[in-house]
Amino acid sequence: MTGTPLQGESTDLPGPVERPEADVVIYDGACGFCRSQVERLARWDRRGQLAFVPLQDAWVPQRYPDLTRDRLLREMVLVDRQGNRWGGADAFRYLSRRIPRLWWLVPVMHFPGSMPLWRWVYRQVARHRFRLWSKHDTCEDGQCRLP
Repeated sequence: MTGTPLQGESTDLPGPVERPEADVVIYDGACGFCRSQVERLARWDRRGQLAFVPLQDAWVPQRYPDLTRDRLLREMVLVDRQGNRWGGADAFRYLSRRIPRLWWLVPVMHFPGSMPLWRWVYRQVARHRFRLWSKHDTCEDGQCRLP
């Protein structure tokens, strides 16, 4: 990452500079709930396969100009080593095969025909994350409002 950490953001997360060959997870750094979930994911990544960067970092639009701010506010996006973009529930599906701690999700998320349901669930959680998980929300400046 080239930018400075956001207020309340953990600086312990490995970024693309520290892990240039890793898959990149782009998340909402202004969302306390999002940060706590990404920190959990980083702890589970014992193989060092992931790098993390908040969507608010200036590095993101420079490196990935095709990823709009609106999309990044709606869903976490994972960019794999081949440059494929995986968003929301599809990112979790991808991670279920990469992170051993998430392997229990494989039979559930890879069940034929189940992805529309998982995408809907992800959208509901993402859309209501500031209201449902207000204990995680430290946003006071209004930048946490979803488009």
